[in-house]
Formats: sequence, structure tokens, C-alpha cells
Amino acid sequence: MAPLAPLQTQGRPDATRAARLSVAPMMDWTDRHCRYFHRLISKQALLYTEMVTAPALVRGGAVHLLEFSEPEHPVAVQLGGSDPAELAEAAALCAQRGYDEINLNVGCPSDRVQSGFFGAVLMERPALVAECVAAMIKAQPVEVTVKCRIGVDDQSPEVILPDFLSRIRDAGVARVTIHARKAWLQGLSPKENRDVPPLDYDIVHAMKAAFPDMHISLNGGLATLEEGLPHLSTLDGLMYGRAAYHQPWDILSDADEKVFDAAPRTHTRADVVQQMLPYIDDHVARGGKLGQVTRHMLGLFAGQPGARSWRRTLSDNAHRAGAGSALVLEALDAVQTAQEPA
Repeated sequence: MAPLAPLQTQGRPDATRAARLSVAPMMDWTDRHCRYFHRLISKQALLYTEMVTAPALVRGGAVHLLEFSEPEHPVAVQLGGSDPAELAEAAALCAQRGYDEINLNVGCPSDRVQSGFFGAVLMERPALVAECVAAMIKAQPVEVTVKCRIGVDDQSPEVILPDFLSRIRDAGVARVTIHARKAWLQGLSPKENRDVPPLDYDIVHAMKAAFPDMHISLNGGLATLEEGLPHLSTLDGLMYGRAAYHQPWDILSDADEKVFDAAPRTHTRADVVQQMLPYIDDHVARGGKLGQVTRHMLGLFAGQPGARSWRRTLSDNAHRAGAGSALVLEALDAVQTAQEPA
């Protein structure tokens, strides 16, 4: 593996470097609490927000959706929309708040996204996507990227994907993440679209060969860190979704060493729990609920003795009045007891 550039670039984390391994934007999952937790496991992976719609920011004034904490860097925001002027204004708002990357969603197949005329449906309108990203790039200084599918419905990926990439590259996009499945906008639910359309990793590798000047990351179906690593001999990055959420330690704990050439980790799962406690105390002190944080931590001990006790203790009790870091320590104690030699 070739040596990597330093993590910092002119005082700002290098999102392109960090994109060698990233955690996908996932609605209702990758909020600021999730990202803070993931950052304690991997110092270098790129973390994405949930998708934020441009209309919500520009017309709705919902700039609170852009809040994040400094330790989350490098962190990228994903925008949804299809109006170039509105996306440009939204991108400027994101840049003002210090994000390291601004990503345009051209991959989400949900009904809500389609009704708003953005997401995967935009795969059918590459000229509009090019217009959108060009406006976003012109409006602010942060790098604009795209996350897309290999096609939708009856489109032929071999035909439409090269045209799509060519258009966004000419508009100024140098980095793209490709979910290696079609999105079936007719006939499949959003949940089915995550699993039913067959994976086609070969087309993603073919796009890298056809566009060697573009940074291309692979998304879709990756279940372990080990199965993703061989793709890095050809591609520029890996994006993990549900696997990183449900088994965060398995995906992220060795990523700094195996993907970014960093020193082997010295922290443990228990260390991460301990490091979360001040964050939890601060969140609860501000009026937040424990479960808003701990719901993202349920998979930390996945596959380990005591994992069930960890999940049950937190799931059954985090909603109770007064629940705080003491409950998390109780759950950790149950794990450690289960792991003690008989």
C-alpha cells in the first residue's frame, strides 16, 4: 500500500484522504451522537451526516440540523435537492459551519426523496446533476462530491454511468462514491432496494479504469473490513453502511492501521465506553435523553460474550427518568462479568 499524505491539510482535515474508508450517510442513524461515538473508534475514517435537504435549510431555516462537534472531524455533510440555486445556498451554509466535504445525494430511493425530486431519481437527469454541483462548487470553497447508484430501473449501467460521471467531472466533481446496485424506483421498497438489486462491483472497477483521474469509492454489501480491503488495490475508497453501524468495532477499530497505515490501536471497547461517559453526562445535563446516545452504541460488543446483556441493559432502561452514565457503567460491568474466566 502506498504511503498516505499527512492527515492535516492547511489546518483542515483532508477529507479526500479520509475517504479511503468512510461511514455512509444513513437516515435516523448517523446523527451527531453516532458520529462522536464512531470517532472514538477510528480517528481517521470519514464520517457523514444524515442527509439534510436543501429546502429544509434554505426555506425552513433548519440550520440546527448542521450542528456537530469539533472532535467529529473529518466530517462530511450530505445534501438532498435538485434546485441548483437552492443547493448552492445550502452548500454555503454548510461551508460556513466548517464541514470538510459537501456531498450531493443521487442515490437514495425512498418515496419521500422521489416526491421531492432528488436522490436516485436524479440518475435519469445527469445534466441537472451537473448543473447542481457546478452551482454548489461556485458558491463556496469546500469540496463537493456525489454519491450515486449504478443506475435506476431499466437503465443500462454500462451506458448511463460513464455519461453521468463524465458530466459531473466536467462540472468540477473529482470524487464520487458509487453504490454498486441499481435502485428500482418502481416495484421495490427502500428497504428492498438495499438488498434485492444484485451487486455489481465490476462496473465500479470499470469506471475507475475509465476515469482514472477521479477518486472513486465503493459502497454496497460490504460486511467486513477484510472483504473490502482487496478493492483498495484498484479503487480509492470504501464506504460502509449498516455493517459499520451494527458492528462498529469490527469495521472501524482496525481501519486506522489497515487502511491508513497508522500504528496499531491500543484502545479497547471498554476504553471507548469510558470515553463516552463525559459526552453522555454533558448531553443529559443539557436535557437530552440517554437513549439518544446509547442507541448508537448497542452494537459495540457484537459477537462478544456479554453482548446480549449490554444491549438489554441499555435498551430496557435508557428511557427511564434519571438514566445516565451510571447505567452505561452497569451495562459495561455486565459485559466484563460475562467475559471473566470461569
